[in-house]
Amino acid sequence: MAAGPPPRRATITDVANLAQVSPAAVSKVLRNAYGVSPAMQERVRAAMAELGYRPHAAARGMRGQTYTIGVLIPDLRNPFFPELIEGIGDHLEGTDYQTVLGPGGSTPETQSRTTDALVDRRVDGLVLIAPALPRTRLEQIARTVPVVVIGRHGKSTEYDGVVDDDLMGAGLVVDHLADLGHRRIAHIEHRDTTRGIPTTMPQTVRAEGYRQAMERRGLTAGIDIVPSTYSEAGGYSAALELLARPVRPTAIFAGADVAAIGVLNAVYEAGLRIPEDLSVAGYDNTTVAAMGPISLTSVDQDGHLMGGNAARLLLERIERKRDRSVLLSFSPTLVPRRSTAPPPHA
Repeated sequence: MAAGPPPRRATITDVANLAQVSPAAVSKVLRNAYGVSPAMQERVRAAMAELGYRPHAAARGMRGQTYTIGVLIPDLRNPFFPELIEGIGDHLEGTDYQTVLGPGGSTPETQSRTTDALVDRRVDGLVLIAPALPRTRLEQIARTVPVVVIGRHGKSTEYDGVVDDDLMGAGLVVDHLADLGHRRIAHIEHRDTTRGIPTTMPQTVRAEGYRQAMERRGLTAGIDIVPSTYSEAGGYSAALELLARPVRPTAIFAGADVAAIGVLNAVYEAGLRIPEDLSVAGYDNTTVAAMGPISLTSVDQDGHLMGGNAARLLLERIERKRDRSVLLSFSPTLVPRRSTAPPPHA
């Protein structure tokens, strides 16, 4: 039997006929234009729902808006980033805006291609999560479309920013471990900071916060930073390097929970106990850190709050409620759990 014609997508004319209004009136409802009565809004919205009508994004873009927000994600495996995305989505709930996610990888080249692809699809604004792009490139993008950057320190006149006080957060970890009696505290840093990545990146600031806190606590001689990556594999390899030293640290501070999980795996494989033989702390306070068998001490920077504020700032830019740039900085808190305790000699 011959197949029938493919289903036809409902048009703005179909909606107008069902709602018994003009196509121009439907267009006004879609644009939330001034002068549309609540009764007309209700009739048109009901007709759209009955027909399953969805406006073409490209056509909406030609009229000025697509009601889409592009979100650049550098790493899909980092459990902290979904918390940011959830915060963005929750703030957009009840609006006409939807998010479009763009996995950008960890290099400026791949992130630039992903960002260009989102701009080419006429998104109304961009949220860039810890982008490795040069500041000049970020400002170039922000002159084309409204931009909010999450995680990058340093204020720009071209885009808004939302950051965690990473200096403070790293200091909280060092102070916690030092108060427990630790003197040999190692830090695992994201290795991209050694390849010309901007010094405003969160991993760079956390490493500097670790250095400053160690110096403040009189532990300058014990400063020990291992460059690796914020990943399970990165934390695992860095921990193997630290455990192989003649005098190993009594505590390891990983700059991200995902790296701390790799540290835990390496320590368990070495036959050591946490925290009896070695204390481990992370950063981000992800849901994984709170799991009972893991119980990882971690810094909470409230990704949901950061994502929600990034969405709020972006909508203010899109709707032209504000012209001046804003940099929001949030104070983190430490969540101690069972992965940290006094060192063995104590």
